[in-house]
Amino acid sequence: MTRFFLNFKKYRFLLSQLVEKNIKLKYRNSYLGIVWTLLEPLLTMIVLTLVFSRLLGKNTQDFPVYILTGRLLFAFYSGASTQALKSVRSHAAMIKKVYVPKYMYPLATVLSNYITFLISLIVLVGVALVRHVPITVWVLQAVAPLLIILGLTLGTGLILSTAAVFFRDLEYLWGVATMILMYMSAIFYRAEDVLSPEHRWIFDLNPVYACIDNFRSAVFGEPMNLVATAYSVGMAVLLMIVGAVLFYKNQDKFILHL
Repeated sequence: MTRFFLNFKKYRFLLSQLVEKNIKLKYRNSYLGIVWTLLEPLLTMIVLTLVFSRLLGKNTQDFPVYILTGRLLFAFYSGASTQALKSVRSHAAMIKKVYVPKYMYPLATVLSNYITFLISLIVLVGVALVRHVPITVWVLQAVAPLLIILGLTLGTGLILSTAAVFFRDLEYLWGVATMILMYMSAIFYRAEDVLSPEHRWIFDLNPVYACIDNFRSAVFGEPMNLVATAYSVGMAVLLMIVGAVLFYKNQDKFILHL
């Protein structure tokens, strides 16, 4: 563990450069650049609100905020984990030429996405103010689900980036898996509207939904679900441990498969 922290300290400048590079590449050749971080979730929210407020009869004052809270967190998890999956393979040329701690690549990918995700929360604040959603002291507890979703994504990214080196079809399978997770995260509908209480466990099994639900509680001025919080923390820690061990044990084999 001491060696790990010394190694991380030695290469922390590289990590910052990789994060900066990822952010710049994401908006390269774009006229609006990082402004898309704000526009894209706003436009998506408008479309989803117009469609599902009619279909579900949820044309309420806070429905756009409800959609945006779920959409922002899930988009970060889905996008960052998918990019982390490809992070080791996409840096194959550098891995073959110079020594760099290989975990830097999925870590930098997740962190760069997290930074743009945090910037996109400005849109949520603006929409909440426009829709007159009161800001209460409970909003401070939003820090918890925001940190937990980071842990979940990092753990998932380490596992996926390791497995994808040996199993290239994982990229397509993960696309299907994230679609299933999206429908299990109640982004544009309320869980109680589609499933009876005895079947709510389908949503409760999804730690991403637990983060979304707790984040919504913070935004709408309600206390978090402590059971869901404990479960999502446990899953985040488990995924990070499994991901770190799996990555560490297989990283020396990467060069043979890249």
